[in-house]
Amino acid sequence: MIKSIVWGALCMMNISIFSAKDLQQPVIPQNVTKQVSQKIPKSVILKTKKFKIKIDQQPDGKYLYQSWPANGKITSKPSMIISGGELIPDGTGGNYYFEFGNEGYTYQVWRNYLTDSPKKAPYTLTVEDQDGKTIVKQDAIVVKN
Repeated sequence: MIKSIVWGALCMMNISIFSAKDLQQPVIPQNVTKQVSQKIPKSVILKTKKFKIKIDQQPDGKYLYQSWPANGKITSKPSMIISGGELIPDGTGGNYYFEFGNEGYTYQVWRNYLTDSPKKAPYTLTVEDQDGKTIVKQDAIVVKN
């Protein structure tokens, strides 16, 4: 009887060890996770309430910002061009933003993958003055990706 109890306990212990190994999460390198969660377009055209914005990745890896009035045509001359923009990841959920500097002002175009509302626009334009005060904040929709 005691042999049966001991033998049963050993069998249960082995099963528990194998089950615990099966439950462990596989280790995924960080760079693989980032590649899957952040699909960044080489070019995107956005529209806010007041602007059309085109952001293009340049051959040197920097980004180019061009903007027109909201009712302007992309084929016309842009009202503003800013080169040397950077792509900045924001957390691990896939959000990121493009940042451009122009005459002391900071232009940021945020990609909002994770939001609390399904009605939230996929991008947001913010412009800050030299003192860090937000002077423009507008939601943007994708016109062309």
